[in-house]
Amino acid sequence: MSKHMKRLVVPRIWKIPRKEFPFAPKPSPGPHPADRSLPLLIILRDVLHFADNRREAIKILNRRVVRVDGKVRTDANFPVGLMDVVTIGDSNYRVVYDVRGNLRLVEIPDDHAQWKLVRIEDKTAVKGGKIALNLHDGRNILLNENQYSTGDVLKIKVPTQEIIDSYPLKVGSLALIIGGAHRGQIAHVKEYKVTKSASDNIVTFEEGFETPKRNVFVVGVGKPEVTIPEVSAI
Repeated sequence: MSKHMKRLVVPRIWKIPRKEFPFAPKPSPGPHPADRSLPLLIILRDVLHFADNRREAIKILNRRVVRVDGKVRTDANFPVGLMDVVTIGDSNYRVVYDVRGNLRLVEIPDDHAQWKLVRIEDKTAVKGGKIALNLHDGRNILLNENQYSTGDVLKIKVPTQEIIDSYPLKVGSLALIIGGAHRGQIAHVKEYKVTKSASDNIVTFEEGFETPKRNVFVVGVGKPEVTIPEVSAI
């Protein structure tokens, strides 16, 4: 499998020069799809500027000082996506969308680096009457009770996955739009329409637009739990 791709076809959310060099790293198979993630090499070299080239970035990774959600990562192409916490030495960053819909890294304090938000994509009944929650970043959490719904967002500790809090998809919730024309915008849920067909459920917002449920990521009630960067952010 190729470990690189033409820069002209990289996802639009990657804010890197398209014509300066011919190739860019291709994200490895991992917890996030290629069109919604950034390889660690891009983060170290092009976003945070900890390295000037690929060789320097690999040296940093080989020193085992780079962690994603509390786990050491040494693969330069490892995909880092929405709400992941990246720790490089003593610096911590969270991956979010900015107001223009591009993936950005926001520097966060040490106590915020101990947790992340994860959206429940699906639920599965498993042996013993337990419920497995399938989360947006590839994680699975096993529970004794069926107490959450798909679309709800959990606040969990990393890397232990202990649930700290939950934010349901309901009227009044604050949501980050992660797809469509309004990607990167924070909006207030006005109505949640469940369709009895193969069509997507629709979420309507007080700000005057609606979008399919798959584009909605709840980030709090009353105020957002995470900071959405301005365009000038990292």
